[in-house]
Amino acid sequence: MIDFTAPLIEAEHLAKHFGDKIAVNDVSFTVNRGEIFGFLGPNGAGKTTTIKIFVGLLKPTSGQARVAGFDVLAQPLLAKAACGYVPDEPNLYSKLSARELLRFVGDLYALPRELVTRRSEELLRLFDLTDAGDDLVDSYSHGMQQKTSLAAALLHDPKVLILDEPTVGLDPKSARLIKDILRQIADRGAAIMLSTHILEIAERMCDRIGIINQGKLVAVGTLDELRSLGKREGNGASLEDIFLELTGGAEYAEIAEVLK
Repeated sequence: MIDFTAPLIEAEHLAKHFGDKIAVNDVSFTVNRGEIFGFLGPNGAGKTTTIKIFVGLLKPTSGQARVAGFDVLAQPLLAKAACGYVPDEPNLYSKLSARELLRFVGDLYALPRELVTRRSEELLRLFDLTDAGDDLVDSYSHGMQQKTSLAAALLHDPKVLILDEPTVGLDPKSARLIKDILRQIADRGAAIMLSTHILEIAERMCDRIGIINQGKLVAVGTLDELRSLGKREGNGASLEDIFLELTGGAEYAEIAEVLK
């Protein structure tokens, strides 16, 4: 029997070392069905390393990572089948068209060809790519490639969606479209984990937020819960205020005020 209350993304004492460097240090958190979880941190904090562990691109040094209940090390194929992944830089087969790419992805997931064709056309229409669907991917702008990458991640209707900087390089219309789509996907019961440097996006669309700094998870919670952790407690504290305080960036902000 399926446990609909069980988290779909789980990190349990997760760690990753590169030689003497500790990139991820004893990180634990969960993401539930219907939830958009923002994973924030400064450059080099461990965000992308953690994401790559979840999608099977890196092996953890210790700890466990589970996707839809499947251990990413012990059950890698089942974990990957339950997950859609959009990297920070689209890495697509440039000599395929978008329609060919989606057909290829459908074959990888062993989806019926009729289903792949129907979903491909729906996704191309959703992302305003129908007219360009037969053009080679290497002729696309960055924004078009980003939308194609997201369409490919959604083709098999995954329970879990993991995105690394999904709105980087997008125009406002495309960024708004992706934000709206992610909310709809979460409302249908999927779990979404995304990293972003655009704190306004995280503040508006994420149900809960985790902040990682120097490999350690320094805070997890709703925006109101994060406000209670810092000195700027109250409704006036923005996510930027909280983020800078928890990651050591507030000092620079204060210096900037002095030098005005």
